[in-house]
Amino acid sequence: MNSNLHQFHIPVMGTGHSIDSPARVAHLGIDSVVSIVDDLLCEKIRKYYSELCSIPYENIGRSTEDGRARRITAYLDTMHEVVQAKFDEIKAMPLFENSEKDRYFNLLPDDSSLKKAYEFIATLGDADVRQKYIDELTEKMRPGAIDVNIMAKVDALKNDKSGKPLSQEFSDASAALRGFANSVVSSSVVLSAGYNPRLYNYISEFQDFYRSKSGHIKKKIILKVSDFRSALIQGKILAKKGLEVAEFRIESGLNCGGHAFATDGFLLPVILKEFKDKKAQLIETFQPMVQKYYEANGWEYPSLPEAELQPKITVQGGIGTSGEQERLLSEYDLDGTGWGTPFLLVPEATCVDDTTSKLLADAEEKDLYLSGVSPLGVPFNNVRNSGSDRFTKDQIKNGKPGSKCPKAYLVSNTEFTEEPICTASAEYQILKINQIENSDVDAKLKERHKAAVLEKTCLCTNLGTSSLIRLGLMKESYGRQEVCPGPNIAWFTRSYGLDEMVNHIYGRIPSLVSEQRPHMFAKELRMYVDYISERTILSEPGTPDWRKLEKMKKNLLEGMEYLMEISESKLYGDENLSSLAASVIQERERLESIFSEEVIA
Repeated sequence: MNSNLHQFHIPVMGTGHSIDSPARVAHLGIDSVVSIVDDLLCEKIRKYYSELCSIPYENIGRSTEDGRARRITAYLDTMHEVVQAKFDEIKAMPLFENSEKDRYFNLLPDDSSLKKAYEFIATLGDADVRQKYIDELTEKMRPGAIDVNIMAKVDALKNDKSGKPLSQEFSDASAALRGFANSVVSSSVVLSAGYNPRLYNYISEFQDFYRSKSGHIKKKIILKVSDFRSALIQGKILAKKGLEVAEFRIESGLNCGGHAFATDGFLLPVILKEFKDKKAQLIETFQPMVQKYYEANGWEYPSLPEAELQPKITVQGGIGTSGEQERLLSEYDLDGTGWGTPFLLVPEATCVDDTTSKLLADAEEKDLYLSGVSPLGVPFNNVRNSGSDRFTKDQIKNGKPGSKCPKAYLVSNTEFTEEPICTASAEYQILKINQIENSDVDAKLKERHKAAVLEKTCLCTNLGTSSLIRLGLMKESYGRQEVCPGPNIAWFTRSYGLDEMVNHIYGRIPSLVSEQRPHMFAKELRMYVDYISERTILSEPGTPDWRKLEKMKKNLLEGMEYLMEISESKLYGDENLSSLAASVIQERERLESIFSEEVIA
């Protein structure tokens, strides 16, 4: 059963772009996800909101013992206090006087039971009866969730003041989890970017991740996954520890914002169909393991309806029209969707500075690309000419490439040093460029390798600067704003109001995007063929890399057959279904051409 108020949520966007989204939209019942990777950014935003909302504030310094976890706990507690105050204020407002309380109900999807009750009450004439129903409806109101995101493998283990490695619970991911676990919020942690055994083991140390006798779980687990197999494997690992996955959040491999984790050529609709067909397998696999864990620990597992035990399935990445939204929910039996990139142009919902907002509004398809800027070595969706892009190029031009690495969240490379360093750091880039210069390869290849090194950017700092500029905590002249939109942003061309975007999602107004916009499934297909095209240039026939590309090709061709079936199916609202068949024909020819040309060469 889908108990969410809305049919969509606002996913995490960078470290800063959704950092305060709960304070902006949760009082209106909308769920959002904040990144807790950057605890130092959290501390700055906490100070801002404490001053804004007259909340007592005491600085948690960088050298404070267990400071990372404490800063995250304090930040989430502050967000909770801000949201609760705004929500209580709304609840106390009158109805049917065009108040924020009316806005709360008007934003809800049309099939919401709360909205239907609201519309029914509006028809009542007797004042006493009407007030009785209003009081009952008010008690059913609840705020949106303050969910958090932890990139599981961003998990550096730091040293103490004497230079000795700290114990494992002080690793970045574990400390972030502890910060969330110790906070007052009752919400979910979204685990992304792969499986981390240390982190998954650590979750079991916090009782709030387990069911109470009444069946309530205060802190829930959401796994961001790329396919059914990953969901099943990770879900089993957690179930053996008695931990239940409340939701599997499927994300398009390439047609998304931020880091892009390409599948082996499995297109999103193929993945969604497998989840739909095998949905029952999840609860059948996990529940016996969970209950066995409770029994082994002498705990009572509450008797609950199966609907409450079934993990939710949601999807995000590249959704842009109400028709696509409706297809996803109806055809694949999903519990909800995630809309990220379009909300970057909704100032009421996200924290983006004016310069970056204009850059995004003006961005065309040619300005959006899958870049190599991430120190993680994972493709990163990007936009050209951002503040970070300009700063990085200026540093190279001035002979000062790389960053000072002030936060060190993404340190992982030990190619030149005993202690891990970041590939975006000046230290690494200088050493690597010298190595390339002294290597025995031709000049063109040297330049290509050097460009790949110098492209790396300090995401730790730059992904947070836009939010600091927006809140007036940093001068705009500092620049360096990094932003990570999906290619979908090309079709959203201005700033939008929150109500406007929500009504667009639910199809209650004319579409905000051009009817020429290709279907999200067509765009994803094109991105995969682009991805393969780029990688065949760097691979040789017969090598493991080449065989992997051939596997991707095979899976893509099979996926195209399914896309053709979809292109001939029922049309949902304003989706551009006609673009699917044309895309399949074009990309199939291009895919065959890519491999034939490379083999001949």
